[in-house]
Parts: sequence; structure tokens; C-alpha cells
Amino acid sequence: MFKITPVASKVTFYVKASVKLEGTFGKWDATLVFRSRNASTGVLNIKIQAASVHTGSTYKDDQLKGEHCFDVTHYPYATFHSTKITQTSPNTFDVSGTFTLRGISKPAALTFTVNRDSGGATGRIKGVLSIDRRDFGLGGGVRFVTIADRVDITIDFRATRVGPPLSLSTSSGGQNARGL
Repeated sequence: MFKITPVASKVTFYVKASVKLEGTFGKWDATLVFRSRNASTGVLNIKIQAASVHTGSTYKDDQLKGEHCFDVTHYPYATFHSTKITQTSPNTFDVSGTFTLRGISKPAALTFTVNRDSGGATGRIKGVLSIDRRDFGLGGGVRFVTIADRVDITIDFRATRVGPPLSLSTSSGGQNARGL
């Protein structure tokens, strides 16, 4: 079993735009349970509090939280729930699942890499989930700003082994989550 270290982990996003449009989500929960020898029985669930978005600009944050984008009043969470994990190399895994944003659920895929530190007791899990913002009713942006359709959501988790099987579960608030 592994435990994610919230202070050394993050969930971020990036969108190609005519202005810098990237940021982090300050509040999230994640559960990752799998054995690398039998990854197909694994589970990856991520629950992001949309209102915790931070871009470094209050104006951008307010726009992202608003009804034309995340609409956090009506849809406080974005989630990813895996349906299948497939090991593609000794350190990489493809995860099929469902991504939900603004009450709209679509099939999605995430690829992550496990990089173990020497000794194997600690390591990083990094992955990217790419979505088309139009599939989720996300607005095109602000007047005079061009925003691409593709949005990359990146997970970067620091984990420490606390016992077998490989199981990661945590919250960005520092509390363990048993499930989402």
C-alpha cells in the first residue's frame, strides 16, 4: 500500500490560449489502487473541487468559476473514475474511464508513469488526461482571447509505500480518502 503525500502532489491544467491559461486545483481527492503485476484489477478515482482553481489571476479564476465555464455553483466537482487500467510497459499504464464536468460524463483516457526512487519505497506517479472543452459545454473564453479546444489535466502525485498492494489514497487537504 502506498500513501500520496498531498503537499508534494498536485493537479494542474493547461490550455493553449492567446494569454497564459494554466493553473492548479487546490482541493482534490484521489484514490489509486493497483498491483503492477495485475494492473487490470486497479482503480483510479479523482475528485476535483472546481472552485479551488487558481491561475494567479483573480479575474481568470472568477471567469473559470463562472457559469460559462465550470459553473461551480451548480457543478462543484469534476471527476474521473477508471473502468480499466492496462500496463503498457514496466513503468507506464493506460487508464480508461469516465470524466465528468458540468454534469456531463464522457469516456476519457489517462496515461500515467510510475517512477520509483532508489529502494522502491517512494516515487512519483505522473499522468495527463486530455479533454475537448466543447464536449463539456465550456465557453470559448473572454472577449478578444482565443482559447484552444484541448485542455490537459495533469496529475503529479508523490507516494510512499506503507505496505502491499500498491494503493494510493489521499486528499489535497491532507486527509486519507477511502473512496470517492
